[in-house]
Amino acid sequence: MGQVAVMAKLFESIGKLGLALAIGGGVVNSALFNVDAGHRAVIFDRFRGVQDDVVGEGTHFLIPWVQKPIIFDCRSRPRNVPVITGSKDLQNVNITLRILFRPVTNQLPRIFTSIGEDYDERVLPSITTEVLKAVVARFDAGELITQRELVSRQVSEDLTERASTFGLILDDVSLTHLTFGKEFTEAVEMKQVAQQEAERARFVVEKAEQQKQAAIISAEGDSQAALLIANSLMASGDGLVELRKLEAAEDIAFQLSRSRNVTYLPSGQGTLLQLPQ
Repeated sequence: MGQVAVMAKLFESIGKLGLALAIGGGVVNSALFNVDAGHRAVIFDRFRGVQDDVVGEGTHFLIPWVQKPIIFDCRSRPRNVPVITGSKDLQNVNITLRILFRPVTNQLPRIFTSIGEDYDERVLPSITTEVLKAVVARFDAGELITQRELVSRQVSEDLTERASTFGLILDDVSLTHLTFGKEFTEAVEMKQVAQQEAERARFVVEKAEQQKQAAIISAEGDSQAALLIANSLMASGDGLVELRKLEAAEDIAFQLSRSRNVTYLPSGQGTLLQLPQ
């Protein structure tokens, strides 16, 4: 019986020790928290509220059941914001803006206190819509196409300044989608067709004008040639005409000499021809 009592006490002591270790391990585990790479933590204290200090990466201690860590992702994250607005000439414009954003690290306590953990959902859509409507209203629909780089730069500058008041940094702002209403698209197509027709008509007019100039130049050349011939006849008499006759006769004789159907007979001589009986 004595041995049984000793063993019972031993097991009871081991059980108490195991329970104490389990409780102690749980307390220690609840007093530790990890902050991953690219993240920061804000400590909320049940008695003092949100602490001003921002906790960096690594493993840290806190007071269990009194303090609570709120983890924020401080890496750049993308977000697409679609907006429908109007241009200066009252055309409907569909724009999608792609934003790379991240919070300012030392302003995380203020962001958590004034906006909350979902700050991007609460801030970015509203300020993006506000800035896009203001910027697009300064340009006509045609200018939004031809001056897209200027529009994008103006949106980026205004939106970056607006986001900084909420403790946000915008690493990149770009227009990824820009379309117009059906009426404007049809009007642009009709304008392009009209421009092509105008270009074709201008080409026809220019061609006719060039043909007219060519005819005038040719007529002036013929007139000048006739004048020169007339002056030559007046200066040389019939000599030029005789020269032209000799040149023509020489050309005709050359052409006849190449023909097999022509035979030359010497003048002043008797020539016998074998004619068929």
